Amino acid sequence: MTENNQNFFDAAELVYNPPQDPLEVLYQDTEIVVVNKPSGLLHVPGKDPRLFDCLEYRAKKIWPSISIIHRLDLDTSGVVVMGLNKKAHANVAMQFEKRTTQKIYIARVWGVMAEDRGHIDLPLCTDWERKPRQHVDFENGRSAQTDWEVIERETNATRVRLFPRTGRTHQLRVHMLSLGHPMLGDRFYAEGDALAAANRLQLHAASLMFRHPVTGEEQIFTAPCPF
Repeated sequence: MTENNQNFFDAAELVYNPPQDPLEVLYQDTEIVVVNKPSGLLHVPGKDPRLFDCLEYRAKKIWPSISIIHRLDLDTSGVVVMGLNKKAHANVAMQFEKRTTQKIYIARVWGVMAEDRGHIDLPLCTDWERKPRQHVDFENGRSAQTDWEVIERETNATRVRLFPRTGRTHQLRVHMLSLGHPMLGDRFYAEGDALAAANRLQLHAASLMFRHPVTGEEQIFTAPCPF
């Protein structure tokens, strides 16, 4: 799930205060590094020079050869894998491209969901008049599928587990919105009580499975949900 960083901030009133905690390293060897990205930290730098601080910038200060394989939205936290050399990068990137990786997200959405699980198959494309927002578009959209299941029902919200089968921009956010259940704290798609219900987007990349680029061994990395 990626997003267009330069569209987040008004150029005249730029406010970007990413968390300053040291990177939480979940795993590292000579080929890859896996970290837990915090919410509020850009994955890559924005076009405005003031948006230089990001996961990539911080990682390169520790591992100069590191490269970005996939991305999480600014407001999304969770598991991210990066490559330490070209061969490792190409190998894992191909797994993402071929959709052989397995990603699990945790989210809290507004309202009490009636069903226990479901499948969403709705094509998405950029809402050009409201970038970086996306919307469902059956004519111009790219195929997008998400499976979901309820973890817990709260008074005015539902905690869900999400399984993206594709990796479109804002896919999980728009797909849950399409069911009438926007994610809590989502400044792009939530309004009113749903927006005010949390001080950050309630979306976390909790688990990522892929095969090690050298050994081929299946590896699963997890990060506890912070909300």
